[in-house]
Amino acid sequence: MFRGSPALVGTASGNLDSKLTLLWTFKTGKPVKSSPAIVGNRVFVGSDDGNLYAIDIATGNKAWAFKTEGSVESSPLVLDGRVYVGSTDSYLYAVDASNGKLVWKYQTGDKILGAPNFFGTPPRILVGSYDFKLHCVDAATGQSNWVYESSNYINGSPAIADNQTVFGGCDAMLHVISLKDGQQVKEIDAGAYIAASVAISDRKAYIGHYENAFICVDLEKGANLWTYKDRQFAYFSSPAVSGDRVVFGGRDKQLHCLKRESGESLWQFPTRGKVDSSPAICGDKVVVGSDDGRIYMVSLATGKEIWSYEIGQPVGSSPAVAGGKVIVGSDDGNVYCFGVKGKK
Repeated sequence: MFRGSPALVGTASGNLDSKLTLLWTFKTGKPVKSSPAIVGNRVFVGSDDGNLYAIDIATGNKAWAFKTEGSVESSPLVLDGRVYVGSTDSYLYAVDASNGKLVWKYQTGDKILGAPNFFGTPPRILVGSYDFKLHCVDAATGQSNWVYESSNYINGSPAIADNQTVFGGCDAMLHVISLKDGQQVKEIDAGAYIAASVAISDRKAYIGHYENAFICVDLEKGANLWTYKDRQFAYFSSPAVSGDRVVFGGRDKQLHCLKRESGESLWQFPTRGKVDSSPAICGDKVVVGSDDGRIYMVSLATGKEIWSYEIGQPVGSSPAVAGGKVIVGSDDGNVYCFGVKGKK
């Protein structure tokens, strides 16, 4: 799923080799802004051509494609043999992961750009929409459980931790909602509208916003613990949290790494284009895309470049990392898989 887990912390297990090679590319009809989900031997990813694709991870061959009536920027959630994904046609789709057949679809009032998330047993699916609402639906049937209404667009994915969901909206608020009934627990002023997804760790929420600041909020107290400001550029990248660090991209063309406790800058890694891609942390390495047309691997400790690959067109998709492979989409319409040849 997007960012690897319901708390959206952006970490992957295992390790990455420091020198990756291109293993395969998969061509879609339009830009790929969706971030891939990797489950078993398949990669699931959306494209602006309106399709959700299942790709064989070993070969890069198409297993199936499922067509929606809009662009699929939403990142897929794969759960219990089904793939859940939103489309700009306003529907949340549940598709059989084995064959791409529709199981159900649920209509919201406007486009869905953010990834779905899930909680509970039996599972329920959460997804935000440009209809200003957060929708909670039954994973098995697609029936609505509850709907929470905010006062502006919901662009990102809702983060889940401690029986609550937290999301930022274009109303400049961080909304903390009870998973049980969809009632608001608290609302925290973020200071500007939020396009990215929140990462939650240790009852703290980490998020950047449109007025060029990155903030850490104490969810218990509903108080802002610290604010990081560097230059006058907005943050659209969702943060990755690991150990004592938080890492995120900026429209200032930099990848930033801060101390989680204080917001103090540890390092900045410069690229040649804005970084809307959300970084993935795997072990001691960070992988991220940039609008300069490259994908980068940098050291989590120092921010020094370890490896990069020039794709040539902007990489706004966020990389997925699993089994020593890095998979990412690009505005050139391709999905790229990097790894070590000969390694399974």
